[in-house]
Amino acid sequence: MNQSKITQSFELAKEKFLEYNIDADNILKKMEKISISIHCWQGDDVKGFEISSSALEGSGLQVTGNYIGRARNIDELQQDYEMVLSLLPGHHRINLHAIYGDFKNQIIDRDKISPEHFDKWIEWAKKKNVKIDFNPTLFAHPKAVSGFTLSNKDKEIRKFWTEHVKRCREISNYIGKQLNDSCICNLWIPDGSKDICVDRYGYRENLKKSLDEIYKEKYSKTYLKDSVEGKLFGIGSEYFVVGSNDFYMQYIAQNKDIMLCLDMGHFHPTEDLSDKISSILCFQDELLLHLSRGLRWDSDHVVIQNDDLQNIFYEIARMNAFDKVHLALDFFDASINRIGAWVIGARAVLKSILISLLQPTSYLIEIEESGNFFKRLAILEELKSLPYGAIWNYYLLKNAIPTENEWIKMVEKYERDILSKRK
Repeated sequence: MNQSKITQSFELAKEKFLEYNIDADNILKKMEKISISIHCWQGDDVKGFEISSSALEGSGLQVTGNYIGRARNIDELQQDYEMVLSLLPGHHRINLHAIYGDFKNQIIDRDKISPEHFDKWIEWAKKKNVKIDFNPTLFAHPKAVSGFTLSNKDKEIRKFWTEHVKRCREISNYIGKQLNDSCICNLWIPDGSKDICVDRYGYRENLKKSLDEIYKEKYSKTYLKDSVEGKLFGIGSEYFVVGSNDFYMQYIAQNKDIMLCLDMGHFHPTEDLSDKISSILCFQDELLLHLSRGLRWDSDHVVIQNDDLQNIFYEIARMNAFDKVHLALDFFDASINRIGAWVIGARAVLKSILISLLQPTSYLIEIEESGNFFKRLAILEELKSLPYGAIWNYYLLKNAIPTENEWIKMVEKYERDILSKRK
């Protein structure tokens, strides 16, 4: 579609939205202020860049597929990030795990990592005008093979992982200062049991003690924001997860400086994650959302524009809470082009946000409060056929981002020219 047709379609769509007292130009200004944190692990299948040795080998996360073009080092991952960012409107962040540092061909164990290992990322972020979020890595390590890290009954193992997370918070604070922005340090642990666990209290008591030690040191939120991420179950922890959503809800209730992270793939498939947002924000100032697509179990499929995703953004928009909710992608699929997976997911999120902002929330609340529930349902159905695509295409054009099939052709060319040559 050429520029004149996109602009013409936008002008017609604007008229339609004005019937609901929605100013599309103003909505696009709001879109410019919303950012997504784009996860690094989609680019290399969660392998990271630690120097391998028999001393540091351990179990990792399950990733399916072996598509060509996996990033093998920081330079390649940064190159891939640049490609992804060139296909997205707006200004976005990147999200790093601790195993993605610049370790300079040295074996650096997790309890020894330091800010200098991420200077290369900071230098790149400054040049590209992006911000960075961070995650401790409590998997793919011999001290994680038992299935327990911060909750381990072995004091020395708990001490090792506690030190790792403390150093990750220090690194996050350093990143925040260097980029003059708050870096979110999100903690997820794999701790749990495949089958019946008798002493669940003991493990959770250990986790609480570890967390108390980790968060004892206070940092300014200007540079560091902490969050903790719960889970229902996963492969290898089907019966018992130490850091459950219930556990962390209680922990943040006593530690107001820490955010809760909700991951779309970490709940039962029939649970409505969007319903949890208003409950949490009644008591907490901020919330972190990890956007993935769980099928059957915590599979972290590529985000698509489905009802689950859309309902989340309807809820945030209706609460006018985009300044309180932080958004991060969290999926990994090695069975398809990794760049394409990133862009599909990020665009799905941005489209869903745009649609949510184009909803006439005040009008819908007015109808609801009048008790006319027939009309509420009828309007919600009619809104589904409004010309959102015309607004989206104009948003892309305004940001000089390729529309429709053009971005797909660019990803395919990048695969031919760059990814296919990575062996």
